[in-house]
Amino acid sequence: MIKVKVCGMRDRLNIRAVTAAGPDYMGFIFYPLSKRYLGDHPGKDLFQGIPVKIKKVGIFVNELPESMLERAEQYNLSFIQLHGGESPDLCKKIGTSGLKVIKAFGIGSDFDFKKLIPYASVCDFFLFDTQTERFGGTGLRFNWDLLNRYELEVPFFLSGGISLEDAGMIRSLNHPLLHAADINSKFEISPGVKDPDKVKSFIQEIKCSKI
Repeated sequence: MIKVKVCGMRDRLNIRAVTAAGPDYMGFIFYPLSKRYLGDHPGKDLFQGIPVKIKKVGIFVNELPESMLERAEQYNLSFIQLHGGESPDLCKKIGTSGLKVIKAFGIGSDFDFKKLIPYASVCDFFLFDTQTERFGGTGLRFNWDLLNRYELEVPFFLSGGISLEDAGMIRSLNHPLLHAADINSKFEISPGVKDPDKVKSFIQEIKCSKI
């Protein structure tokens, strides 16, 4: 069954409302240039009350490993998502700390999936997003037919402009390594604030057994 990650959360009351919708992962952005940046010193209360079954993911871009590990301990993160030009060695360093590693890659028409080979042994998951010149999401969807070129064994999160209406199409991809759908801007009322009803509807639809 495909899991769901809700990314870009930063409002305490909205986090509680989205938690009730039952996502599998919740993403928190520690990248200062993002519109959904948590801020320099987010309060720990922002993360309290999230059930253990909802895994907390910290999203970083070209950050020092020591800083990421410190944030992970401070906010009880289970996953680190790397959205920059991080090396396999850095991924390995984060992974050996006991944290799960998600390495994001922007996918375009000429993307060579062989570039992922050095990361395959040091990452728990990949995340495939729409290729862009800047870091972070675009709110646009890439051509999912390109996923047919992916031949490694690392499971992946699918990201990039996913909307409520895409749930059925994502299920129909029937890709054996598709682990989770990563949703963000198409479910927002404003940057960092999600519509809990839309999130709940997406989760119910994508976890439906019928195609």
